[in-house]
Amino acid sequence: MAKVIHFELMGDDGDGLTKFYEGLFGWKTQAVEGYDGYNFVSTDDAGVGGAIGRGPEEARSYLSVYFQVDSIDQTLEQAELAGAKTLVPRTVLPGIVTYGMFADPAGNMVGLTEPAEAVPGS
Repeated sequence: MAKVIHFELMGDDGDGLTKFYEGLFGWKTQAVEGYDGYNFVSTDDAGVGGAIGRGPEEARSYLSVYFQVDSIDQTLEQAELAGAKTLVPRTVLPGIVTYGMFADPAGNMVGLTEPAEAVPGS
């Protein structure tokens, strides 16, 4: 069973968007070293951990939720068989996260993560 563990609020002006949500909801954010414009929001502030910032060139503005699953590869395969399209294959960001993304049949971007112990060498 998958559970929501992370969200992303991304836009062209990552710093401005971060300041907007800090002011609106009183969230405290922390910049992620090495990832310009990507700022974590703690679970203490938001209930579910998340991030605010500047989205990548190919998808500058979006809101996405991430579900923790046992196997990203298996879940992406099942999603594709059900009509989804893989956007990001299983990707390891050492010391940060293992994730993947797909577009569901309606075009919504959905993220997947694996438990930390599923990351080889972690």
